Amino acid sequence: MTDPLALFARVNTFMFDVDGVMTDGTILVTETGEFLRTMHTRDGYAIKHALRQGFRMVIITGGTSAGVEQRLRLLGIPEIYAGVADKLSVYQDWVRSENVDPAVILYMGDDLPDYEVMQEVGLPCCPSDADPAIQAISAYHSPFPGGKGCVRDVIEKTLRLQGKWSLAGERIGPPPGG
Repeated sequence: MTDPLALFARVNTFMFDVDGVMTDGTILVTETGEFLRTMHTRDGYAIKHALRQGFRMVIITGGTSAGVEQRLRLLGIPEIYAGVADKLSVYQDWVRSENVDPAVILYMGDDLPDYEVMQEVGLPCCPSDADPAIQAISAYHSPFPGGKGCVRDVIEKTLRLQGKWSLAGERIGPPPGG
């Protein structure tokens, strides 16, 4: 099996599921029937940072939530596919239309609707609390659960390995030439 760190080094596109990845999978139902979710601010920071560094960011989710979509758009994510029943078809259409090599795509999913897409990408990843079948096909398991920093984990790891993670204007990553 290929070293996951080598796979991170070639990523230029991030794809994420929402529920169970960007959220902890819990849905709070209000008395009026609204569904509420929580998202981690550190994941949001990493998303914005990756976009500023020129990485592509795509969301493919089975859920629909105006609030979640608004949050993702405020973070700068341009490509959001919500209410998707067949994630594989959306993924394949996107790869074809954008002419993207699947080998450069990191996809993070947590449950069975993500299974087929994860088998197509160069770097399938999952949160620590993903379904066992998803864990079995993931090249990288974040030590963080869904909604608790797993998105930040894979983005930061990718950017650090590529020398594109920065703190207060300083580049933090592998030393030059190493």
